[in-house]
Amino acid sequence: MTTRRHILYVRGLSVRALPGHRAAGSAGDHDGILDVLRDITPVVQALPPDAALADVGGALRYFGLDAERLARLFRVRCLALHGIDCAVGVAPNPLLARLAAGPADAGPGVTAVPDDPAAITAFLADRPPAALHGIGPATARALTAYGLDTAARVAAAPPATLQRILGARTARRVRDLVRGIDPTPVVPGAPARSAAAEHRFGHDELDPGVRRRALLTLADDLGHRLRGTGQCARALTLTVRYADRSVTTRHRTLREPTAHTPVLVTAAYALHDALGLQRARVRSLALRAEDLADAADAARQLSLDPSDDRRRRAEAAVDLARARFGPDAAGPAAHLRAA
Repeated sequence: MTTRRHILYVRGLSVRALPGHRAAGSAGDHDGILDVLRDITPVVQALPPDAALADVGGALRYFGLDAERLARLFRVRCLALHGIDCAVGVAPNPLLARLAAGPADAGPGVTAVPDDPAAITAFLADRPPAALHGIGPATARALTAYGLDTAARVAAAPPATLQRILGARTARRVRDLVRGIDPTPVVPGAPARSAAAEHRFGHDELDPGVRRRALLTLADDLGHRLRGTGQCARALTLTVRYADRSVTTRHRTLREPTAHTPVLVTAAYALHDALGLQRARVRSLALRAEDLADAADAARQLSLDPSDDRRRRAEAAVDLARARFGPDAAGPAAHLRAA
């Protein structure tokens, strides 16, 4: 007998600050979300910088509420205790819960997906493969090239066809995802498998110079966070959201696992420049460091360049200054917050 799961995916929006609470977007917002979740259930997995997964199946009887009403209680507590509003997706598994919470620019609220095969099929039907967590950009492009541009079309494709396009292992995984099957557990204390940072412009940005400064800021923030957790990234993904709400995503595997800011910045610039955006109206940029590994176990190519050693020593000094005096204590001169 399969145990029914009740998963919450929470994304903190911090759209406003209540009197006496922190300003929206401060570093403590994510900790506030986790604190409230852990008061409800111990099965909480942090997803920095602003999200979390929680399995509330064991808490329903204690609170006397169903999962959707418990999610609404959680949202009210976040607002009352920390001044943080949230988008919350409620579903039988992490994949569906993430989708229910909506895209990164969606507003706050609670959305539930019923634990019913017909409802799940209807919920997923028109979604592009790239929207499903676990289907990467390259896999999504391969599917789209064959006309399989929605979850419903991928689910209807013969298994043999998917195997020829993607290979047997990836095809099995994708087939499960487009049918709403995701056995991924919620693991308390699990190390993050990716880290993301996003910058939303105050207006649709046309200037490529400002966009590059935003990428520098994002890569610098990611590098600092990865070094703080003793991790490094094997790949980097850039997501560009435009004024018409369309999205472009590009992915690059790094030559070696790294958390070194200049390497991340160079990769981010290369991904951006390859798009040839010119006068595109860009609403937001997001960088995601993926396939994270323990920095202590990662091999690094030795460099005979003394300037590289100086940059790494300066980077370590900046990390120490930020740890002691806050995130704005030191950083690149072109950091966007310096403007």
